[in-house]
Amino acid sequence: MSQAAAAAAAAAHNVFVYGSLLADDVVRVLLNRVPPSSAALLNNLFSIKGRVYPAILPLQNSHVTGRVLLGLTDPELLILDEFEDVEYQRTSVEVSLLENSDKLQAHAYVWSNTNDPNLYGEWDFEEWKQLHKESFTQMTMGFMEELELPEAKPRVATYESFYQQNSEN
Repeated sequence: MSQAAAAAAAAAHNVFVYGSLLADDVVRVLLNRVPPSSAALLNNLFSIKGRVYPAILPLQNSHVTGRVLLGLTDPELLILDEFEDVEYQRTSVEVSLLENSDKLQAHAYVWSNTNDPNLYGEWDFEEWKQLHKESFTQMTMGFMEELELPEAKPRVATYESFYQQNSEN
């Protein structure tokens, strides 16, 4: 393996995703590709009142099914950091792969406010795809356009202004 290939391999990140990042369309907008992935399990997933995306918090005896995006580069990881914004904290986790039960170390974005009163119930990906995927993908395109600007808005601001405009129309 060349030094360049070794450096690239060392910079590869695995990221457990759930919620809107289960949609290839959203991942493609953010990363300009859909990386290889594997279905995996992690701790529980909550809905957030007034939002169209979910959150995870560590809970005993509960899990969420998501997928691990494999081999992300440092720049791709930084894009996900920007996308998840201050609401989430990137954390190292161990996930179980569904295909073979192997354990894998990965990053996951965990809800920052563990006492958030707006966390409730379970989040339904199929319902989200029907009701929100199209508008969320458009919002994500706007976020990526903003990210190129020197005065880029954080994703939460992009999200709030996008959904406020849509509810007024």
